[in-house]
Amino acid sequence: METLTNPAYRIISNHVIAEVRQKISNDQNALFALRPYQPGEVIADFSAGTIAAEPTYLTVQVGVGKHITLQPEFLQYINHSCSPNVFFDTSAMQLIALRELDVEEEMTFFYPSTEWEMTQSFSCYCGSPACIGEIRGAAFLSKDIAAQYRFTDFIQQQLAKKAARKVA
Repeated sequence: METLTNPAYRIISNHVIAEVRQKISNDQNALFALRPYQPGEVIADFSAGTIAAEPTYLTVQVGVGKHITLQPEFLQYINHSCSPNVFFDTSAMQLIALRELDVEEEMTFFYPSTEWEMTQSFSCYCGSPACIGEIRGAAFLSKDIAAQYRFTDFIQQQLAKKAARKVA
């Protein structure tokens, strides 16, 4: 776990509940908690800054051909992990703690929890024992792997349609 006090980071911006920091070695931004959170606790409300038909690496999918940018904007700095500690509930428009978060802990979410087919897939190096390797979107997850994660209502609907097609 990286911490706020780690000299490997520089502070980019403070948002009362969390702080955007940049890793000095690679210029990657990340969002760190400034207070503890309990499982199920609402960390922040969010809204759609913009709505687009096509995904980008900064959007979250909320429907077929419907991708939003997050407001407040600092939430876009929540990085991926195969062992996430937060979840974007796009029905309630709330960022939720999945497990206990400590002060100075980096917030992470499972990208396929909000994306059916990602516009930019990538090889994951999150370091989690649960790491699934290639991150491409929920459409590419096996049923066993999908069963381990929480998904937005839209992605759950897509997974159900996928399962129904396999049965038919």
